[in-house]
Amino acid sequence: MGHNTTILDQLLWQVPLCERWKHDTEGALYHLANCFLLMGFMGGSGVYGCFYLFSFLATGFLCCALWGWFFACGLDIFVWSFLMFMVCLTQLAHLVYQLQKNVFVGEFDYLYKTLYLPLRVPLQIYKEIVHCCEERVLSLATEQTYAVEGETPINRLSLLLEGRIRVSQDGQFLHYIFPYQFMDSPEWESLQPSEEGIFQVTLTAETDCTYVSWPRKPLYHLLDKERYISRLFSVLLGYDISEKLYALNDKLFAKFGLRFDIRLPSLYHVLGSASSSSEPEVEKEAEESKEPALPPHPLSLPVQKAPSLPSPAVPAAPAAPPAPARASRLGSDTLDSGSPLRSHSHVKAKCSKGQAPLAPTHTPEL
Repeated sequence: MGHNTTILDQLLWQVPLCERWKHDTEGALYHLANCFLLMGFMGGSGVYGCFYLFSFLATGFLCCALWGWFFACGLDIFVWSFLMFMVCLTQLAHLVYQLQKNVFVGEFDYLYKTLYLPLRVPLQIYKEIVHCCEERVLSLATEQTYAVEGETPINRLSLLLEGRIRVSQDGQFLHYIFPYQFMDSPEWESLQPSEEGIFQVTLTAETDCTYVSWPRKPLYHLLDKERYISRLFSVLLGYDISEKLYALNDKLFAKFGLRFDIRLPSLYHVLGSASSSSEPEVEKEAEESKEPALPPHPLSLPVQKAPSLPSPAVPAAPAAPPAPARASRLGSDTLDSGSPLRSHSHVKAKCSKGQAPLAPTHTPEL
C-alpha cells in the first residue's frame, strides 16, 4: 500500500518536467497519421458515415503503427496503434456484411427507393416486410382478372409494381390503379382480422402487370408484433384509399363544368335527385306528408308591411330580393318541384333500406 501511495504522490505532486525541448520535429508520417485521425473523427452518422469514419481511422492508426516501429522505436506505440487498426478493419468488414445481407435487387430495390425510403423506413424493417411476402413478384397478363365481383375472397393485400389495373362494378368503370398503389386497400380496411369477405368489384389488368402480395394471416401477425410496421401500413393504406375516393370524385361533373366535392352537402342533392326519379308517386306523397312545412320560394315572397304605429303610417317594405347564393346551390329537384328537402328525404329513405346509391345515374341541370 505504501508503494502505491508513493507512485500516486509522484504522479500528483512530483510531475517530471521537461528540462529540454527537442528542436527537431517528428517525421511526416506522424503528422499524416494525426491528419487521418482528425478527418476520421469528423464522420457523420448512418451506414455511409460509419464507412467514412472507420476508413480514415484505420488509415490513421496504420500510420501511427508505422511511425512507432520505424521512427519512435517504441514497442508500446506500435502495439496499441496496430491493435486499433485491426479493430477498425473488423468494423469495416462487419458493415460490408450487413450491407450485403440487406441488399435487394430488381423490383424490391425500386419499391424501397420509391415508397419506403422517402418515409425513412430502416432497411431492417423493410426486410421484415419483404420477408412477409416471401420475396415473390407475381404477374398478370393483359385482360387477366385479379379479382371477380362476388366470387374472389379477400385473403391478401397486394401492391401494384408495373402496369395498370381497371376497376369496375356491374360492368361500369370506376377508376384505375397505377404503379405503387394498393390493389385492394378498401377491401382490406373493410374487414376485421376475424372476418371473412368477398370482393364487390372486379379488377382486370389492362396491360402486363407485376405486383407483390402479402397473405392475410402472416401480415396480420406481423402487424400485431411490430407496432412501427402497423402504423406504417395504416398511413399507406389511408393515403391510398383517399386517392381512390378522389379518383371517383373526378367523375362527378355538372353540365356546365362544376365539380362536385365529396366533402360538401351538394353531393347529397345529386345522389338524391338520381334516386328520386325511380320512386313511385304514392311513396313521394307519403314522404311529403311527413316533411315539415317549407317556406315559399324566394322568388314568390309576398310584400311584407311594417306594423302600425301611432305616428304616420309607414309605407310598405319592398319585396325581398332573391338570394342568388341559395338558388345557385339548389339542385334540379329543387327548381322543378320547389321542395329543397325532398332529396334529403330520399337519401334517408335509401339509407334506412340499406340501399345507398354509389353514383348518380345522371347529372342535374344547374
